[in-house]
Amino acid sequence: MAGVLTSTFVQANEAIDLQAVEVRAHYDNAVGTSDAASEGKVNASLIKNRPISRTGEILEFVPGMIVTQHSGSGKANQFYLRGFNLDHGTDFVTYIDEMPVNMRTHAHGQGYTDLNFLIPELVSHLHYKKGPYSAEEGDFSSAGVARMHLVNRLPQGIASLTVGSYDYQRLLLANSLAVADGHLLYALDVNHYDGPWQVAEGVKKYNGLLRYSVGDAHDSMTLTAMAYHNQWNSTDQIPLRALRSGQLGRFDAVDPSDGGDSSRYSVSFAKQHRDQQGSWQVSAYAVRSALDLYSNFTYFLNDPVNGDQFNQSEKRTMLGVNASKSWLGELAGMTMESKLGLQTRYDKLSPVALYNSAQTQRLSLIRSDKVEESSAGLFAENTLWWHEKLRTLAGVRYDRYQFDVKSSLSGNSGTTSDGITSPKLSVIFGPWASTEFFYNIGKGFHSNDARGTTQTRLPNGNPASPVTPLVGTRGSEVGVRSEWIPGLQSSLAVWQLDIDSELVFVGDAGETEPSRASRRYGVEWNNHYVVSDWLLLDMDLALSKARFTHTDPAGQYIPGAINKVASLGATVTNWGNWFGSVQLRYFGPRPLIEDNSVRSNSTFLTYARVGYRINPKTTMTLDVFNLFNCKASDIDYYYKSQLRGETTPVADKHFHPVEPRAARLTLTYNF
Repeated sequence: MAGVLTSTFVQANEAIDLQAVEVRAHYDNAVGTSDAASEGKVNASLIKNRPISRTGEILEFVPGMIVTQHSGSGKANQFYLRGFNLDHGTDFVTYIDEMPVNMRTHAHGQGYTDLNFLIPELVSHLHYKKGPYSAEEGDFSSAGVARMHLVNRLPQGIASLTVGSYDYQRLLLANSLAVADGHLLYALDVNHYDGPWQVAEGVKKYNGLLRYSVGDAHDSMTLTAMAYHNQWNSTDQIPLRALRSGQLGRFDAVDPSDGGDSSRYSVSFAKQHRDQQGSWQVSAYAVRSALDLYSNFTYFLNDPVNGDQFNQSEKRTMLGVNASKSWLGELAGMTMESKLGLQTRYDKLSPVALYNSAQTQRLSLIRSDKVEESSAGLFAENTLWWHEKLRTLAGVRYDRYQFDVKSSLSGNSGTTSDGITSPKLSVIFGPWASTEFFYNIGKGFHSNDARGTTQTRLPNGNPASPVTPLVGTRGSEVGVRSEWIPGLQSSLAVWQLDIDSELVFVGDAGETEPSRASRRYGVEWNNHYVVSDWLLLDMDLALSKARFTHTDPAGQYIPGAINKVASLGATVTNWGNWFGSVQLRYFGPRPLIEDNSVRSNSTFLTYARVGYRINPKTTMTLDVFNLFNCKASDIDYYYKSQLRGETTPVADKHFHPVEPRAARLTLTYNF
């Protein structure tokens, strides 16, 4: 058993050849290595061979995940999974290596997950888990976690140029070279995009990366620097009544001055060692980020003269250190592995602020807060092989948070702290005929915005009570994973998740706020079938039900909660000089109001790719997004707004349209 553990570690840390096109390498063999039926790992070869229109869509490789956008593409995406409208990342945590992406106490939304700083071609693999069953995962992880790991080196340099519809342009240059005893990886990614909007998006995005690595899978070190800056104009959601009356077209904006400016600069370090006795790893990161976001969701409801645009602004410093140690041993003759870890994080916002604005000019301050938020999480877990067909993974973590808020609002400054304990247990039976059975149960949590933990009044002067700093969740899952049929990986999971306080969207504030307790449950069926050495088929289906558990006359439905997701895909590699893929995605209807009297429509999208290898070093790729030019919504809301000329607020659907059919042509040269 110890040898199995060591070989698994080695496999997970070897450099991935980005040029590999063998379809059997797209997904790791999960039998004997996964702790839940809903856990999986996607390798670079699959990520490389499927088109994505936005960087954040890389998370749609997590089965059942939907990634949308209700504003400009420089803003974090909107995510849906397991009955959740996750907003911009609450309850789903994302990491790049050991560096967290989710932002606490963010100017726009709790758990804000902006992946625009990521260069997808440098991802070696994506490891995902769902549910609060892993002791290693803390804040924001109740619905799931995605850990994306970057390559240490490239087998060949990459120089690519992409041009496409709506003035899409992208230039990528990346390579690695031997330096001293290690390798230096560098990359530069430049992107411009106007989009189909009447107000050109004017995206100006710049990404850069430097990474020095040394060692092997047993003893290694990496030092990584990343830089990102983006500017864009936004066409936010528009009211359905304006489209139906002809006042606005599908791609028009009510407030053409909406937009944003975002930046993120980071340095991270990781060192790890493994031998026959166990392993240890240490990592640290420092992030400096800034955001200025201008939005107008209610138009002229609050201010008939200047309009309702507001500016959300923040400047953040984020620091963290993680350490863990695992060791192999025996208990009464049974093999076991134990792990102990510590995760620390410190966020300083100086400040995080909200302003009334018009035409991107600040008119008045609503609130400004200087926030310091620190946390430490200690976790322990033990894997015990009771029998060659039975193992358990028992874990527990304790998290402690400290909040310090200095607010411009009288009475809202203060300090508070909170702690939470989260036990976990997984039981794995098998394998029999390459089939395993799983039972998982655990507690998790998400943190709330620090500004709410010390509040006594709202910006409008009304009194307010402090929110619970750490909100608990409880989840369970039973599942099965099988590779009994040659070439087919199939998993089935039935799950449930309870949350003590739901976060719901408030249209007139453009933010989320805590609400009632809720329960979600559902079933997921995922299939990956290697038909031949050049053809891979995928089919994923997720059904869920989400309801508030506390009765209220408003209703029990959770606005925006997703209940049906389906995807079908085919990936072709090594068919002579040709390769390609097609991916179909179904995003089911959702309730938009608590009594379910207003619902969104469903969305069905198709992406396609066809590519040709001109020679061993040169390829040409054509990607087509929204192949059938579907007229649908990327996202829908229901709330009150007021257009210019309207005398009273109107409750209405507000939607952001799916972008029309678009094509992008990429020429790639490997050197």
